[in-house]
Amino acid sequence: MLIAMAWLLLGTYCGPSVADETTLKVGVREVPPFVIRTVEGDYDGITIRLWRELASELDLKYEFVETDLKGLLDGLRDGTLDVAAAALTVTPQREKYMDFSHPFYSAGLGIAVVQRPATIWSAARAIFSWRFIQALGALMLVLFVVGLIIWIIERRANSSQFGGRAHEGIGSGFWWSAVTMTTVGYGDKAPVTAWGRAVAIVWMFVSVITVSGFTAAIASTFTVQQLESRIQGPNDLVGLAVATVEKSTSAEYLVAQRIQARYYATPLDAIRAVKDQQVEAAVYDAPIMRYLLAREYHERIEVLPQEFARQDYAIGLAAGSPLREAINQTLLRHINRPVWEETLFHFLGT
Repeated sequence: MLIAMAWLLLGTYCGPSVADETTLKVGVREVPPFVIRTVEGDYDGITIRLWRELASELDLKYEFVETDLKGLLDGLRDGTLDVAAAALTVTPQREKYMDFSHPFYSAGLGIAVVQRPATIWSAARAIFSWRFIQALGALMLVLFVVGLIIWIIERRANSSQFGGRAHEGIGSGFWWSAVTMTTVGYGDKAPVTAWGRAVAIVWMFVSVITVSGFTAAIASTFTVQQLESRIQGPNDLVGLAVATVEKSTSAEYLVAQRIQARYYATPLDAIRAVKDQQVEAAVYDAPIMRYLLAREYHERIEVLPQEFARQDYAIGLAAGSPLREAINQTLLRHINRPVWEETLFHFLGT
């Protein structure tokens, strides 16, 4: 009797067995790269591979039930589903009526926009922008000052090159300073006095810095002009029509930020709306959109580098599920194994 009681206590201490004859209803929703429907009609993806490992180690019997996001959440709420294995993110609202495993992947929301390559019109706008005119004006002023100095020094001793009336001599000095700065070196005008040559030597070295600064100013002008026509972050979405998926965390974010949202059935539909210029941008989970764009529209649409509103992906469980503790322990062991890193690299490339 004592031996039987000790054996029972030992079994309880080592952890409950979660394996039984019950076949779990595991809700799935096709959201690559977390859940992917294969050509054979089966499922693959980050979450699917994780769930198969968990179920194998815990000796769980299950069957997949495909549904949409609303079906996943409602199924866990009303008990028609036992588990949700998809791209399901943890939120305080969902935690009220369901349980989550520990997160197995963390990322953030991203913004998909149309790539806007430089055009002749955008280049013309940059050239005639106020920043460009300011840089050009500053350069002309420097050339004029140097030309005026060389004219004052050379106008008597070198009248053949810098002589004549004031406007003619200053014009010659301006021409010489421009030729010297650009290192064209026509040689038609050159200072002959000691002071004039001293100014020329100084101007040669200063010209190197001046040209570099002017080039940087021009490049900055073109870059700023290009960026001004594009969305750079979530703050630029206010007042714009933005695509997202209904009932998603990205939809909740847009509503909270009072950003006009248009709802689509899938993230791929939201991206297509951007491509077709129905909306200015799409907001959804960044890794999902990057995965989709790597296979479609990669030359037309891009996901901005900035991620925001952290998203923790986890296995969804019915409230009070007895599987939670066993799944959490097994999950933490699995995501620290090399095979998990290989899975992430296979689907995400990083």
